[in-house]
Amino acid sequence: MSLRVAVAAPFRQNGTSRLEESEFVVSLSLERGWFSPDQAKRLIDVATREGLIEHADDELVAAFDPTDVTVPEEFVPDEDLLRERSAFERVLDALVAEGMEKHEAVGAINALQGELGVTIEAAAVIYARREGIDVTELVPIAKAALTADEAG
Repeated sequence: MSLRVAVAAPFRQNGTSRLEESEFVVSLSLERGWFSPDQAKRLIDVATREGLIEHADDELVAAFDPTDVTVPEEFVPDEDLLRERSAFERVLDALVAEGMEKHEAVGAINALQGELGVTIEAAAVIYARREGIDVTELVPIAKAALTADEAG
């Protein structure tokens, strides 16, 4: 997943799992030239909401092992990383990261959605859990989508 790669890069570059926010921003903007400083700060917000970064004291802490992530030399993150992703997109990324083909996952989720008559988010969470993939953090989002769908 390219968000994880973009987040891991500054930590790997500095050989640590803890960085001051300014170090993280400088790494992504000035040293790598991937984002403007404002975009790098936006990436911190997105990564925090997705559980990849935690704030501890005055530092950013990787919520995963950055050394487990490979940052290819030719890698350049897409600006789409800066937008909030839906629960469906996040589940799909998790399924693909576990080795499932994207088109197969989408087809299976769509079939489950039709079978159960639920939102795409709920179907994605159910499917991932059936496949043994932990998407616990997305369950509240899927539930909220269900109740919003029922109210509408």
